[in-house]
Amino acid sequence: MARTRSVKHRRGKKKGQVVDVDITSLLDILTILLVFLLQSYNSSGVIINVPDGIELPRSASESINNFGVNIQVSKSQIWVDDNEVVNAEDADKKQVFDEGGRRIVPLFNELVRVKETIKQSAKLSPDAAKFSGVANLVIDKSLKYDYLKRVMYTCASAGFKEFKFVVLTNGQ
Repeated sequence: MARTRSVKHRRGKKKGQVVDVDITSLLDILTILLVFLLQSYNSSGVIINVPDGIELPRSASESINNFGVNIQVSKSQIWVDDNEVVNAEDADKKQVFDEGGRRIVPLFNELVRVKETIKQSAKLSPDAAKFSGVANLVIDKSLKYDYLKRVMYTCASAGFKEFKFVVLTNGQ
């Protein structure tokens, strides 16, 4: 008579064996991942994609940005929250500026639209962020102050009266 073993008996023998697993290399990898994640951690929660045409100035300050609309300005273009609103190469100067050349019309129109969208979502949802009037300005460091003044005037006339300038810190 042939002796047959059931699956149940086979399992019983294996339970008594202890398997030793070396996890040293796994812990090394997890430690390295943790270091990289901590280095790239942004405590402000504000993420801004800087376009190629903008070179940011440097700062020694470590203050954190606030949530607000992101306005990015290069020598020839202006973006509002990653949407291009002004392209100097395509634009006619008479259509771009008004109020004696002080206000940038396409930027003003987009900021008013963004402001109304924020206010509408705040009405519809109690958890939505309220309109703060904060404008995070990402400005190329080579721009003339006169143009920066136009951008700031346009923002203020659209209701964004608090400005936060985005710069590179010495640590970056």
